[in-house]
Amino acid sequence: MDPKRAGPAAVGDVLKLAVGEAVHGGWCVARPVGEPGASEFVVFVRHALPAEQVRAVVTQRTARFARADAVEILSASPDRVHPPCPYAKPGGCGGCDWQHASLAAQRDIKAHIVEQQLRRIAGIARDVTVEPLPGESDGLGWRTRVRFAVGADGRAGLRRHRSHQIIAVTDCLIAHPLVREAAVTRRTWRGARSVEVAVAPGTGQRLVTVSGAASEPSTRDLTQWAVGRGWRVGDGVFWQVHPQAADALVAAVLAGLGPRPGETALDLFCGAGLFAGALAEAVGPGGTVIGIESDSAAAADARHNLRSASWVRVYQGDAAEVIGRIGLRGAAVAVLDPPRAGVPATLVDLLCGTGPVPGQGRPRRIGYVSCDPATLARDIGAFGVRGWRLDELRAFDAFPMTHHVECVAMLTPPA
Repeated sequence: MDPKRAGPAAVGDVLKLAVGEAVHGGWCVARPVGEPGASEFVVFVRHALPAEQVRAVVTQRTARFARADAVEILSASPDRVHPPCPYAKPGGCGGCDWQHASLAAQRDIKAHIVEQQLRRIAGIARDVTVEPLPGESDGLGWRTRVRFAVGADGRAGLRRHRSHQIIAVTDCLIAHPLVREAAVTRRTWRGARSVEVAVAPGTGQRLVTVSGAASEPSTRDLTQWAVGRGWRVGDGVFWQVHPQAADALVAAVLAGLGPRPGETALDLFCGAGLFAGALAEAVGPGGTVIGIESDSAAAADARHNLRSASWVRVYQGDAAEVIGRIGLRGAAVAVLDPPRAGVPATLVDLLCGTGPVPGQGRPRRIGYVSCDPATLARDIGAFGVRGWRLDELRAFDAFPMTHHVECVAMLTPPA
């Protein structure tokens, strides 16, 4: 290594690394050991665990840092286990990040990362515990939606981490048994770009969508089962991929918000209407629920799923635009379940009463459901600037073996 460059010379170098803390995205921060001039050079390494020493191959190099895969463990963490999947390895499938860690260690890592993001981005110190979902035992067999990439030869596989390269696999161990039974990787898909399998464990339905070629004959909707009833979910409409996630998140949202009979509640980014339906039962016919969803197919599903509750109104459109037009309607509680990009600042202003809002009042409590700790922390910080407080935070291991974690935050306004 050239000391003047303060880092590895090129992609393909093998470095001895001292591994530090885990960070967002499935990486650990590491420093080269015994390399002159490299003490300040940062390496983000996969397939390692905090406090280990490893040898790692550099996979990407920039002026400030490198990315690498640990290929030899010199000093192993007591949390290290043998990955159950043979493709969860350097150069293998990129779908799982932490198969080499025990489930307890994975949850500790995710808790640390949520704490880290809150502290770094929002300036909030908070102890976090990541809770397993009910019935979780080995972290396998939970994923109810999997998209397989298809190569020029028509064979389906999964992509390598940060790459378009398709890894040939015979099976995916985190996929739900109904997904695995579709045997996508054991068939040929001529002319297809991808094959997505989505299943509904509560009803046994399976939907196979082929991109770039004729789809298999099948229903275009699934009936997902949650909170004691079925929900129509169309092809491509968002639904939690862990079978137990919907129930757990609804319970956490209702417990945190405490909606009361007769109140008005908002469900922004309402998808197929899951939280709106739960809020409708809580506020009853004497109350009002307003759901807003930008995707037209999801909004149609929400209207269908909530058609028996006359006190629910679903708007299709941008949440900030709709709230800016109709106002908050005296909403006492609101739930936000945005995509990974988070909540636009304009919507934060409207909810906080700091924007031009027709209508009255502001919610006494907001529940924020997020699968991205970084955007969650950013948006909690944005609410904090406007005087709102993070009152409660729960985290759930809704994506075992991966770096993803689901959080439910409760926010309260200034007195």
